Amino acid sequence: MADLKEKLRADLSAAMKERDTETTSVLRMALAAVGKEEVAGKQARELSDEEVLKVLSKEVKKRDESAAAFRDAGREEQAASEEGEAEILRRYLPQPLTEDELSQLVDEAIAEVEAELGDKPGMKQMGQVMKAANAKAGGRAEGGQVAGQVKAKLQG
Repeated sequence: MADLKEKLRADLSAAMKERDTETTSVLRMALAAVGKEEVAGKQARELSDEEVLKVLSKEVKKRDESAAAFRDAGREEQAASEEGEAEILRRYLPQPLTEDELSQLVDEAIAEVEAELGDKPGMKQMGQVMKAANAKAGGRAEGGQVAGQVKAKLQG
């Protein structure tokens, strides 16, 4: 069984014992999302820690988008609630990459693709560079952020 899923369950039990209603509801929702992902597809399966991280990342992204929408609509209380939920989920995610770390990672991905092709990659090879960069990032950077860096370096 995935260690991260077990940690979520253990933290849920602890939050229930402490009567921390916000953390309890967020962890229940996270475990429900993980369970839903496990039964999605043709056959039920156990998710790996990496797959659980992807599910949690999606949930954080949903909360961030909801908070922005609530804030735009002038509903500060709901926005703060969504941000609080996202913050609880972020505890389980790895530290995001800094701009410098991401830049270095993209340089490495470009060098890898260049070694494969025997020539400096251009915009036509952006997909190959993105694939290598996202693999190296391991979920520690958003796709749009990686794409922006790759595009800038391939054009420049």
